[in-house]
Amino acid sequence: MAATEHAHPSRLRAWMLEGLSDMGRGTAQGPHAEPEPPHKGQPWWRVMCLTGVDYFSTLGYQPGIAALAAGLLSPIATIVLVIVTLAGALPVYRRVAKESPHGQGSIAMLERLLSFWKGKLFVLTLLGFAATDFLITITLSAADASTHLIENPHLTGTLHGHQMVITLLLIALLGGVFLKGFLEAIGVAFALVGTYLALNAVVVAVGLWHVLTATQVATDWAGALTAEHGNVFVMIGLALLVFPKLALGLSGFETGVAVMPHVQGDPTDTEENPTGRIRGTRKLLTTAAVIMSGFLITTSFITTLLIPAKEFQAGGQANGRALAYLAHEYLGGGFGTVYDASTIAILWFAGASAMAGLLNLMPRYLPRYGMAPHWARAVRPMVIVFTLIAFLVTWIFNADVNAQGGAYATGVLVLISSAAIAVTIAARKAGQRNWTIVFSVISVVFLYTTVANVIERPDGVKIGACFIAGIILLSLLSRLARAFELRVTSVTLDDLAERFVRDIASRKIRFIANEPDNRDIAEYRDKIEQIRADNDLPPQEDFVFVEVTVGDPSEFEAGLTVRGEVLHGRYRVLTLESSSIPNALAALLLHVRDTTRCIPHIYFEWTEGNPFANFLRFFLFGQGEVAPVTREVLREAEPDRRHRPRVHVG
Repeated sequence: MAATEHAHPSRLRAWMLEGLSDMGRGTAQGPHAEPEPPHKGQPWWRVMCLTGVDYFSTLGYQPGIAALAAGLLSPIATIVLVIVTLAGALPVYRRVAKESPHGQGSIAMLERLLSFWKGKLFVLTLLGFAATDFLITITLSAADASTHLIENPHLTGTLHGHQMVITLLLIALLGGVFLKGFLEAIGVAFALVGTYLALNAVVVAVGLWHVLTATQVATDWAGALTAEHGNVFVMIGLALLVFPKLALGLSGFETGVAVMPHVQGDPTDTEENPTGRIRGTRKLLTTAAVIMSGFLITTSFITTLLIPAKEFQAGGQANGRALAYLAHEYLGGGFGTVYDASTIAILWFAGASAMAGLLNLMPRYLPRYGMAPHWARAVRPMVIVFTLIAFLVTWIFNADVNAQGGAYATGVLVLISSAAIAVTIAARKAGQRNWTIVFSVISVVFLYTTVANVIERPDGVKIGACFIAGIILLSLLSRLARAFELRVTSVTLDDLAERFVRDIASRKIRFIANEPDNRDIAEYRDKIEQIRADNDLPPQEDFVFVEVTVGDPSEFEAGLTVRGEVLHGRYRVLTLESSSIPNALAALLLHVRDTTRCIPHIYFEWTEGNPFANFLRFFLFGQGEVAPVTREVLREAEPDRRHRPRVHVG
């Protein structure tokens, strides 16, 4: 009995940490998981369906949004949206796919421009907007699906008043699919997208047939449009003004690059140069944009011409479900019910692409920054975390679709704007003058759209700010909790450093931690005399100096390279570069212990100043209270005191 009970948590832990590469090929594994070979990927058209459940599902509400925002101008405003999509967003994200082929998207491109803590905080801010976009996609889509379910004439009497419960169940079901496995999510998405697009094609074909056969419909629309707006230039101007309200039709591009690691590449692809994966992702983005553009134009045209304007208003039969209205009106209740079921299913599963984006982005950044635990690299624990957060967001917004719309649009537009800026900078650095000008214009368009959306719906920025504040706070707390963790991934000694260690291992291994100043002969002579006096060591004792130079202290994990040199013909010095002096020293001591089978000793001076201020210096800048922190890192890394390197402070 006892053995069985003890084995069960081990199986659960193994299952939870299984498949750490599932969301990102070649991603670092967790500390207790067996390495898993990267999967071969899926054909680009199958992966397109995963992003398509988000992108294509907007057909469920985009025609209605366009009709409410632009009225008779809806088809023209939608054409403007399509032009921005094909001439703006598509070229931007095709370039993003080339510049960041491992799924981090524009965030990785912008991260490379900044270092130190300002770079980390900038990335955390963008991750906050990404979390806003992706999490609100999950909750909004589930809420919209539950709304369609409740408003079904056959179910409204039974399900009325239970929208919150239904939404939470849909989110839980989505999380269950990802707990089962990511490839299962791709299979479900492929079936849903194929069915949904086929049904929409039927609705569009029937709608266009009615418009063509009833010629007065198009004539009446054109006459009313001319009477209301005068000439084509006024129409275009007004369409440009209402364009920001239609910006939700741009969703899907960020997740398109986020799931890049799952696109099947060429046999000759490498992680450094995945040419086939880039080509497949570009096909994915282009095909999705072309399909969606065709549907956006045709659906806005038939809904504007065939549906009375009053039906788009709140309480109208076409409010939020314009194409479903046409399906029932022109194809009968049977087809309309099937269309409703397909719409509900794809709206529910629209959160799958968002979940895929979250699972690809967050584990790539937060654990590497030390701002999340090791298990955050695993898929299944993160699925549970994101599902619980989605529960909380749904409860806060009471499963209200309209209340979440502003946050969703803000997240989408901020990410697209950042992508446009990133590719503009990349083109400029590459010396591509024409592309720099093109991407600059595109950036201005998206920045205008973002600002206009924020002015009209400021609640989106407020919600995004809450996500950003939450991510930054939790990230800093996690970094603080992991402050004394040994985070050097490898230690490499050059030939001279190896010779120093082998030589001193024949006696007692004694290192002196030295903060390099002038590096003159007096500095090293005085240091040795002081260490001998403080620790009452005899003159014949031999020492090797260790000097650490701090690089970027905001980095968390990195390898350590140790170089040996002889100064002034007599003093042996090991030089290291690291983000943290105590971590580098602890890693070196443990490496020397393991390679020589001897316990090394290291000698420090006490650091002057306030201990709390010194700890903050260590936390932020990798310096400060070096001696006690080095000892604490060693204590956590080696619990057995008998095998722990010795730390002496005088």
